[in-house]
Amino acid sequence: MSRPIGVFVAWPYANGDLHLGHVAGAYLPSDIFARYHRLRGNDVLMVSGSDAHGTPITLKAKQEDLHPYEVVKRYHARFLEGWTRLGISFDLFTHTHTKNHIAQTGEIFTKLREQGDLLVGTQQQFFDETEKMFLPDRYVRGTCPFCEYDQARGDQCEKCGKTFEAKELTEPMSLISETTPVLRDTDHYFFQMSKYNQQVLDYVSKQSHWRPHVKNFTQSMLEEGLGQRAITRDIDWGVPVPEAGWEDKVIYVWFDAVIGYLSASREWSAIIEDEDAWKNWWKNKEAQGFYFIGKDNVPFHTVIWPLELMAFDPELNLPYDVPANQFLNIDGEKFSTSRGLAVWLLQVLDTFDADTVRYYLASIFPETKDANFSWDELIARNNGELVAAWGNLVNRVLGFAYKRYDGLVPTPMELDDVDKALLAKIEAGFDTVSKSYEEVRLRDALKGAMSLTRDVNKYLDEKAPWTVFKTDPEKAGTAIFVAMRAIDSLKMLFAPVLPHSSQKVHEFFGGTDKLFGESVTETRIEGDDSYPVLRYTKTEAEVQGVDRWKMSDLQPGTSFSKPEPLYKVLEKEMVEGSDE
Repeated sequence: MSRPIGVFVAWPYANGDLHLGHVAGAYLPSDIFARYHRLRGNDVLMVSGSDAHGTPITLKAKQEDLHPYEVVKRYHARFLEGWTRLGISFDLFTHTHTKNHIAQTGEIFTKLREQGDLLVGTQQQFFDETEKMFLPDRYVRGTCPFCEYDQARGDQCEKCGKTFEAKELTEPMSLISETTPVLRDTDHYFFQMSKYNQQVLDYVSKQSHWRPHVKNFTQSMLEEGLGQRAITRDIDWGVPVPEAGWEDKVIYVWFDAVIGYLSASREWSAIIEDEDAWKNWWKNKEAQGFYFIGKDNVPFHTVIWPLELMAFDPELNLPYDVPANQFLNIDGEKFSTSRGLAVWLLQVLDTFDADTVRYYLASIFPETKDANFSWDELIARNNGELVAAWGNLVNRVLGFAYKRYDGLVPTPMELDDVDKALLAKIEAGFDTVSKSYEEVRLRDALKGAMSLTRDVNKYLDEKAPWTVFKTDPEKAGTAIFVAMRAIDSLKMLFAPVLPHSSQKVHEFFGGTDKLFGESVTETRIEGDDSYPVLRYTKTEAEVQGVDRWKMSDLQPGTSFSKPEPLYKVLEKEMVEGSDE
C-alpha cells in the first residue's frame, strides 16, 4: 500500500561549493532513499534548498565586497549544477530568501509571540569595537567551554556537538577584525523552550528506531533541561522581524532554516497549483518524515524543529526519523568549506562518471561512525566491484547471448536445483535489501546487492556456459537465461544507488520506459526577482504509484540489444591532483 514519504534534506549554506563531505553526509543518502521509495510506488516528496541567511554567507560577502544575495545566487546556481550532474532528485530545491519562506517564518514567529512562547529580554552579546558592530554567533571563534576545542563557533562546537551561547567561549576572537570583542547589552526575542521540554522528551523517548548516537545525544540534552534562546540578531541580512520597531534586527538562521522544510513543501504545492498538496506529508498521520542531516545538525532537528512544530501547530507531523550521518574525513580531518579542506563535487564530476562517485560514497557512508575518503579506495572499489563484478557480469552474459543466440533471450531446458536456488536467492534479496533501504542502512543495501552479484558470477563459473555451448548450446542457454533473469533483477536492487547505469541495463533488455523521472531547472519569478529551482518530474509509473520492486519476469525469446561497457577502469593518474 502506497505511503506518503517525506524526505527532508539539510539546507547547505550558499557560501561555497559543495564537497563530497556534504554529499556523503546528507544529499546522496536522501536521494538513494527517495529513489527506493519511488520504485516501491510510495508518494515521495523530497525538498531542500540553499540556506541564504547563514553568517558564513555574510562573511563571504564582506570578504568579496558583495551584497549577500549576490553570493547566494552564485552558489545556489552551482548547487543546482552539482545536483543535476550527480543525479540528486529533489522534488524541489529552492532557497530561504523567497517571499514564501519569509512569509512562513513570519507566520510562525507571530503565532509563537502571540501565545507567549517568544519574550523580549536583554542579552549580552559580543561587540566588535573596531568594526562598531554586534557580532552574530558565527562571527566569533574561540575555545569550546565543554571540550576545549580551540576552533569552536560561537553557537556550537563542531568537535563535541554541544550548543551554547557565544559569550561562553573562552579566548573569543572576532572573525571580522581579528580582535578580542567585548560584551554589550542588546534586546532580543527569546524562545521559551523550557515550556516544551517534557513534551519533546516524551516524543523522543518513543523513537526506538532512531540511530543510537542521535537518540542518546538528544535525550541527554533534554534531560539536562532546556532554557530560553534568542531567535533574533543584530544584523541586516535575514528574515525580517515582522514587528514595528525591530527593523534593525532579523530572525536568526537557526530558527528560520528548519522552517524551510515546511515552506519548501508549500512552495512545491504552489508550483503544481494544488495549494493543499503539502498536507499529505504534514497533516496525514500515515505519512513519515525522514530528515537527512550531518551529526552536527542533530539538536536543531531533534529538539529545535519539534519544538517549533509543537508550538506552532500540534496537527503538523513531527520527524519520524533523523538518520544523521557522522562525518566524512580526509587526511583524518572533517571536510570543511570554510577551511578549504575538501574534495569538490563539480571537480570530481569533471573526471568521474556520476554512478562511480555515487557507488564509492555509498559504500563508505559514515552511518554509524566517521569514515575516511581515499582516492586509492575509490579506484579499488570502482575497478574491483563496479567494473569487475557487476559491469563485467552484464557485459559478458549479454554480449555472449547477443552473439550466440541472435539477440534473443534463450529458451531454457528444465531448471535444475542449482538454477532454482540462484533465482530463489535473488528473489529473497528483494526482501533483505528492501529491509536495509527501509531502515536507512544504505551501505548494507548496496552490500547486499553486490553480494548477490558475486553469487551470479560464482554460478556462471560453475555452469561455464561459454565452454558448454561448444557441445550443448541448449544447456548453455539455460544457464544464460538464468543469469539474464538474475541481471535484470539486480539492476533494480542497484537502481537507487546507480540510477544512470541501471537505466542502461534496463534499455539493454529492451526497456523503453524510464526507471526514474528527470530533474529539471525552472525559473521562479517573484516580483522583480527571479531565481532557479530544481524540480523532479515523475514517470507515469511513479504518478500511478506502481510498485516495481520485484523479481524479473524476463521471458524466453525476448529481444535485447548489444551491451556496451557500463563503467570505465580507473587509473591512478586520473586522481593525481584531483583534490587540489
